[in-house]
Amino acid sequence: MSMPSQTPTAPQPFVTPAKLGPFRPKRLIIGLILLALALYPGFVGSLTRELIFDAYTQVSAFVAATLLLFYGAEKLFKFDIGQSLKNAKGFQVPLAALLGATPGCGGAVVVVAAYTSGNVGFGAVVATLTATMGDAAFLLIATRPDAALVILPLSFAVGIITGWLVDFFHAGDILPDTSAQCELAPRIGKTRVKDWVYFAIAIPGLILGVSQLFQIEYEAFLGIDPVLIGLVGAFVGVFIWATSSLQAMTHNQDSPITRMAEETSFISIWVIGAYLAYDYLVAFTGLDLEALFAAVAPLLPLIGILIGFVPGCGPQVLVTTLYINGLVPFAAVIGNAISNDGDALFPAIALNPKAAVLATAYSAIPAVIVAYGFYLLAPNFMN
Repeated sequence: MSMPSQTPTAPQPFVTPAKLGPFRPKRLIIGLILLALALYPGFVGSLTRELIFDAYTQVSAFVAATLLLFYGAEKLFKFDIGQSLKNAKGFQVPLAALLGATPGCGGAVVVVAAYTSGNVGFGAVVATLTATMGDAAFLLIATRPDAALVILPLSFAVGIITGWLVDFFHAGDILPDTSAQCELAPRIGKTRVKDWVYFAIAIPGLILGVSQLFQIEYEAFLGIDPVLIGLVGAFVGVFIWATSSLQAMTHNQDSPITRMAEETSFISIWVIGAYLAYDYLVAFTGLDLEALFAAVAPLLPLIGILIGFVPGCGPQVLVTTLYINGLVPFAAVIGNAISNDGDALFPAIALNPKAAVLATAYSAIPAVIVAYGFYLLAPNFMN
């Protein structure tokens, strides 16, 4: 018996909160391991608590403030970035590079989505992926603002030049596959209790972070041990990350508080991981990383560039952490900043693999030129 024909239904634009899916077991396991290490008695627990506190007050609190400011302004002024890119015409490449240079991966993801929708050219994609430093930018701004003031504008300028060159040599011959359009993130919906809790703890966390910058010591903050505030804030973030069905990015129609809580929590996990990895390695192995890296010094810029090819922000945060600790030169971190695409590479690969591979390959060229330019001509710059 033949089945009656059915008219295909349009895809649902959002995933409702009830369909976001179960908790992620792997994330929960990681969260429990971090909690066990923090509660462990003796040196291990003391070191872990100190590092998690530093990661939260030195980076996470500043990330939360930056994201809330950015998303809040976007919501308040109803600024549609995608439409602005479409209307920018000759200014698409500079605007795309500016979005890429914005700390985090949100701006670059928007440009990738706009390319897949046919609203911007391929040069804009190369510009944003070249200019972006991803989540590692937050870490650099919080710990080495002097270096950030050089790297971010330089990446922005290199992104513009590279994007224009790509458009000149590939005018109209690398077109987007608009059939691959999809939602980059499900919508969460209304602001949740855990989002408000994270916001409330981030306020004293930011105050503590600013106090550290100005070397103001607090034995107690509002009658509470500052370390406890940092640990609670960090583990609320771990809980949000461990119970989230999002990959990394949030939907632009969610509230600024929700977006801040989700994305800061995701970034914080990588920052905590980088902090722990470095200090654990030094404390428990006795390995002289400085001597080890000094032995392969000429290769460090190239290694930084190659790590930049790895999708995601975790490896890039680790490179920045090594730079902050004086183990790799400025040339390595600037090379990594130009070559890395952050989380924007994930949707780029999913939506248009050919364009993603080509864009990443093109970003490697200026990365090599700039990185080894600094290494050979100004080896001690910002070190």
